[in-house]
Amino acid sequence: MANVLDIRRRIRSVRNTQQITKAMKMVSAAKLRRAQERVFSARPYANKILEVLNSLVTRSENKRHPLLEERGDQRIQLVVVTADKGLCGAFNTNIIKAAQAFIDENQDKRLSLNCVGRKGRDFFRKRPTPLANEFVNIFSKLEYAHARAIASQLMEEFAAQKLDAIYLVYNEFKSVVQQRIRVERLLPIQRLKPSPEETLIDYIYEQPPEEIFNDLIPKHVEVQVYRALLESAAAEHGARMTAMDAATNNAVDMIDSLTLTMNRARQAGITREIIEIVGGAAALE
Repeated sequence: MANVLDIRRRIRSVRNTQQITKAMKMVSAAKLRRAQERVFSARPYANKILEVLNSLVTRSENKRHPLLEERGDQRIQLVVVTADKGLCGAFNTNIIKAAQAFIDENQDKRLSLNCVGRKGRDFFRKRPTPLANEFVNIFSKLEYAHARAIASQLMEEFAAQKLDAIYLVYNEFKSVVQQRIRVERLLPIQRLKPSPEETLIDYIYEQPPEEIFNDLIPKHVEVQVYRALLESAAAEHGARMTAMDAATNNAVDMIDSLTLTMNRARQAGITREIIEIVGGAAALE
């Protein structure tokens, strides 16, 4: 059995770790509140801009645009959105597994990766799938400019016919304790099928539909990328909050167990000393 001094040292070490995990939980809780508000604000706008875009495509006679062109799926780029840091449970692992499953399903195609986040970049840079681009250290202060930079690079390559399809894989924020893996096609833009009951109304546009296309479609891609980044950021804070809460509770259980072990060791030491005293007294008699 370990001596009392070693057990006390272990208890002190676990207690220090508990303070760190508790502080990280509180920080993630504060960040989650702000990230959650940004996600809930971005979702309606992202859905509405897609609805407006599809409505315009349905009513316009000229539906040709480089970002709407269907060219098959032989040259695919997968945008993998992970975190820049760890200590968030299975958040990064689940994304990497989903990305690897997508790669395995498309082995017969020319596939490249665009990693957003340090964890995904560090994992896939050691794998055979080529890494076309990377964006790291953006989640500490996520801005719309980051989404614009990522979307501009993707749209440029797609419009130049270097890629046939672009997909996003990210964690969608559902709740503090739940995230959902989403694999979505970003380009070419998916068109919503109008319902049979919907009546098509002819609108009078202030600008020609072609000019609206040129403004609205790039904006749509930027907004969808921004929404995915916001979803991933909120899901990361929720996952880290849950993981740090579990680590704090485990530290409490470990401290209780070590304290019990220390008390037993102290009791055994006291009992041994009493036996030695009694034995010495008996020998003197």
